[in-house]
Amino acid sequence: MERELAERDGRTRRDYLGYGAAVVGGSLLAGCADESGGNATPTAIDGTSPADESTGTEGGSYSVSMEPVGELTFESVPETWLPYGGGYADMSVALGRAEGLVGVGGASRYYTYVYDELPGVSVDRERLEANDPGAADMSKEVFYELDGDVHVMDPEMLVNWFEWSRDDVEEIAGNVGPFLGNLIFRREDEWHDYRYYTLYEAFEKVAELFQEQERYRAFESLHDEFLADVQTRLPPADERPNVLLVYEGSDEPEAFSPYRLNDRGTSKKQWRDLGVSDALSGTGIHGISTTDRGRIDYETMLEIDPDVIMLRAHERKSAAEFRDTVLEFMRNHPVGGELTAVQNGRVYRGGYLYQGPIHNLFLTERGAKQLYPEVFGEVTGDAELFDRQRVADIVTGDA
Repeated sequence: MERELAERDGRTRRDYLGYGAAVVGGSLLAGCADESGGNATPTAIDGTSPADESTGTEGGSYSVSMEPVGELTFESVPETWLPYGGGYADMSVALGRAEGLVGVGGASRYYTYVYDELPGVSVDRERLEANDPGAADMSKEVFYELDGDVHVMDPEMLVNWFEWSRDDVEEIAGNVGPFLGNLIFRREDEWHDYRYYTLYEAFEKVAELFQEQERYRAFESLHDEFLADVQTRLPPADERPNVLLVYEGSDEPEAFSPYRLNDRGTSKKQWRDLGVSDALSGTGIHGISTTDRGRIDYETMLEIDPDVIMLRAHERKSAAEFRDTVLEFMRNHPVGGELTAVQNGRVYRGGYLYQGPIHNLFLTERGAKQLYPEVFGEVTGDAELFDRQRVADIVTGDA
């Protein structure tokens, strides 16, 4: 079936998009580490070393360069695309390109309810959930069926998480559409030996892909103003709490997967911006990664005894629902109930694994209330720290 789809009508997405990805030694994944331990510069198919930027003329072909793939050249702006994770999907929404989403990998972790607070902003949630290649273990067949012009995801993720070969990557890139993306939500995977991007660096690359640089700059300005205002109101550093960030989806948690706040992944951006320290510093405990699936129990947590516990995997609950289920169980646990954070009611929902620029505004606002309610108001309150209408106007083109 895949071969039949690949051979249909002899015209590939490579022809349509003018695909020109970096190819070194027969591989599309050119951003591997060099012998000195640094990152090799992606090399284009003509032997040049492209700068990590977008080039081109208005209305004509243009190029975008992002590791690990390198440089891609497009004859026109892609009309359809398939991202992995809510972070890249959220970027496309922020850029006014939601209509082109043919699906999203990991749709259950793409939290779209935040758009309900933005007038005129929405996505087709039913379509995205129906077209989740993650539900089919990222099968190549699904990529052929969804037929996206471009795949906004890190191809090395497919190799290391879903057992694709590099031949598989090249097949889909050539027969369906190229890949452009970098796994940025954490920085603890040994296989990721090429450049990382911050949230806004990756967002800028997606803006270059869709030629929406003006919307990107508007978001960047809004974000910088919002963050500057919040940070000027933070308490002194010695009065800020330390935070333990963990993952466990059960309403009756007994063991937890730890995260490290100091790995600078985009899923921890709000905690760094809000000036908290990592409760795991100096403990020797590593964060979860592809190869490290270690867990910690209440006894270990009690030795650390953090000021605040942030627990992921409960984003479908409201703050009140989380307190009535998870926190209530922890309060009644013979060991968990001894934790200072539990006794003080300072256990909260920990935010998304995959966050884009719109998500980040909401999560930073929520985090500010969780950490500093005396400054920003209770997390269950109605205080707004950024202008929803301004965000909506950027997305809809009314700014």
